[in-house]
Amino acid sequence: MEPLIRVEPPGEKALGILRRDAGVISRSMMREYPLVLQKASGVNLWDVDGNRYLDFAAGIAVMNTGWNHPRVVSAVQEQAKYLSHGAFLDFCSERPVQCAEELVGFLPEGLDRVYFSNSGAESVEAAMKLARHHTGRNYFISFHRGFHGRTYGALSLTAGKVIQRRSFGPFLPVVHVPYPDPYHPPGGDPGTCDADVVAYLEETVFRFEVAPEEVAAIFVEPVLGEGGYVVPPPGFLPRLRRLCDEHGILLVADEVQSGCFRTGRFLASTHAGVVPDIVCLGKAIGGGLPFGVTVASDEVMDWPPGSHASTFGGNNLACAASLAVMDLLRDEGFGDRVTARGEYLAKSLRELQERHTVVGDVRGLGLMVGMELVRDQSTKEPARDERETILRHAFERGLVLLPAGESVIRFSPPLIMDEEDIDTGIDILDRVMEGF
Repeated sequence: MEPLIRVEPPGEKALGILRRDAGVISRSMMREYPLVLQKASGVNLWDVDGNRYLDFAAGIAVMNTGWNHPRVVSAVQEQAKYLSHGAFLDFCSERPVQCAEELVGFLPEGLDRVYFSNSGAESVEAAMKLARHHTGRNYFISFHRGFHGRTYGALSLTAGKVIQRRSFGPFLPVVHVPYPDPYHPPGGDPGTCDADVVAYLEETVFRFEVAPEEVAAIFVEPVLGEGGYVVPPPGFLPRLRRLCDEHGILLVADEVQSGCFRTGRFLASTHAGVVPDIVCLGKAIGGGLPFGVTVASDEVMDWPPGSHASTFGGNNLACAASLAVMDLLRDEGFGDRVTARGEYLAKSLRELQERHTVVGDVRGLGLMVGMELVRDQSTKEPARDERETILRHAFERGLVLLPAGESVIRFSPPLIMDEEDIDTGIDILDRVMEGF
C-alpha cells in the first residue's frame, strides 16, 4: 500500500481549491481542517495532492459499507441506465417499493410503513408532522446536547450548540431535558442518571411546563451522536418507553447516525429491547446518496394521501444504492464483526487512556465510539483546544477524525475496517498525543 502522506497537507492544489471555496461557498459551512478530497475507496481517502488518509469518520457515519463499494457502485450505474428520478410522489416504480420491503425486514415487528425523503433532517421533519397528526397534540420533548438536523422542525428539537440556533428563532414548541450521561450525570449519580432524567420529566416538566396529554412525541437518540457519542444506561430507553405508554406519547428513535449496524445491530434501540413508535433513518442507509427514511406502524402512519410528500423522495438511484447496502448488511456475521471490531477499538483507546492523562473517558457501542478529552481528571474540564490540535496533527499524519460534543473525538469508521487499520490509526493518535 502506498504511504499515507506524500505532500505536507494542505498541498498546493488543496490550497488553491480552498481559496476558491472561501470566495463562493456559504460562510455557514465549516471546515474541520484543510482536507480537499478527490477520491475514496474502502477505508481510504485521497486528497487532490495525492495524499492517502485512513478514514475514521466514514463521511460523518455515512459510508458504513466502505467508500465506493463495488456492489453499490454497480447498482447505481445499472439503475442510471433506466430511471433516476421517478417522481414517486405521483407515479409508482418498483425500486422504492422493493427498497421499503427489504428495509422493514431489518426492523422490529410492527414497523411496516415507510416514508422516503432525502436526508436525516427530512426524516425527522416527517416524524414530527406524523406525530402531531396521529396524536392531535402540539408539543415535543427532546434532549440537551441532542442533534436532529438544521431545518426548522429538526432544529427545534436540536439543543447541542448555541451557534446552531442563534438568530433563527422562534422555534416549534419543544421542551428540552438532560440526557443521561454517566460521565456527566445530570443528578450527580452515574448509577441513577437514567431514573433521574425520567423523574425530572414526571416531577418537573409535566408539573410546571407542559401537561403530558399535550405532548405528541419524545425524540431521542439511542446513542447521543453529535452531542458526544454518549451511551445511556441500559435502563433508560425502557423507562422512557414506559413513560410514553403511560401518557399516550409517541416514542421516536432518531437512528440517523446510530442505525444500519453502526452499533453492531441494525437499530441501536434494540440493544435495550425497545421498539419505538417511529424510527428516523438517514446517512448510511443511502450508501452515499441523499436518502432519508421515516418508518412507523400502519396504525401510526395514518395520514391521508397528499398530507405529506416529497418530489425526490423514493429516488430510484438512492433506492438502488440502499438495496445494495442492505444486501451487504445481510452478509452472515456482519453485526458480530462490527461488535468485535468495536470492542477492539475501545480496548485500544483505553490503552491510550492509560498513557495519556488528557483522555478522560472512552465509551461506545460497536463502531460508534467516543473518546472525551479533559484538562483535569477530577474536574473533567473540557480540553477543547487540545482536541483541535490533536485533530489537526492527526490529519497532517494521514488520519481523518471528527469532533463531537465539547471535547470528544468520535470514532465512526467504515464498518468494514479491520484490526490492522485500527492499529495504524491508534499508532498515529498515540504519537500525536505525546505531551498532552
